[in-house]
Amino acid sequence: MAELIGQISTSHVPAIGGAIARRLQQDPYWKPFFDGYPPVRQWLARNRPDVVVVVYNDHGLNFFLDKMPTFAIGAAESYISADEGWGIPIIEPVRGDADLSWAIIEGVIAEEFDVTTCQEMSMDHAVTIPLQLLWPDGPAPVRVVPVSVNTVQHPAPSPARCLKFGQAIGRAIAAFPGKARVLVLSTGGLSHQLDGERAGFINPEFDALCLDALIDDPARLAGYSNHDIVALSGTQGLEILNWITGRGILGGGAAREVYRNYHIPISNTASAVQVLERR
Repeated sequence: MAELIGQISTSHVPAIGGAIARRLQQDPYWKPFFDGYPPVRQWLARNRPDVVVVVYNDHGLNFFLDKMPTFAIGAAESYISADEGWGIPIIEPVRGDADLSWAIIEGVIAEEFDVTTCQEMSMDHAVTIPLQLLWPDGPAPVRVVPVSVNTVQHPAPSPARCLKFGQAIGRAIAAFPGKARVLVLSTGGLSHQLDGERAGFINPEFDALCLDALIDDPARLAGYSNHDIVALSGTQGLEILNWITGRGILGGGAAREVYRNYHIPISNTASAVQVLERR
């Protein structure tokens, strides 16, 4: 049977990919950020996931403003990355887990979530950068199930809807008959706004509230509206929806926080990494 072993949530700022490519991990600007990841890699080495369900938001590589699914799930045997225009090097193709993908798709549709099924899907920086952060010697020794959430264009799903969607995914994973150790990887955020009058806005207090709530009270985050989140964490801070979805996958009840690192700013973004285990 499939076993959910934990959730890792991490930022996916494109500039991180450039820093990795230029080997700037020890640069004074980047060092506090990259120093946050060795404990995460140690946890991964102890727990050795087979499959990673990546919850992220696509940035135009698969979906653009003219066609933006609320939820999309990949069901391919492998996934390639591609040039997004950021100058970030592409990574080697990553293996998929089509059997688990279809089980999740069928499970969430049975629970009345209408998802877009993608038998071909490219990975953008929201997937490739977290994989490089967790497995810097690459390629990542895991199979991947990509789950894309619309955090880009109104109307986006509410935090409550995302939590319920994640819970439906979690139930589908629990019912999957195949043997696999499954890790949830949520990417994006935290607070940041890249344009407009509030460009550069960061809210450490709300970020801390979000990180705390993800441990033992995700329903608190589900009580916010998307307008609340944008007001409190910036336009692009809506990427917290990915973390909420991932927490839903991890399951109900209090989790145990294994590790947390929070650092500001990285490219005008509040960056964080958090590791949660099921109790």
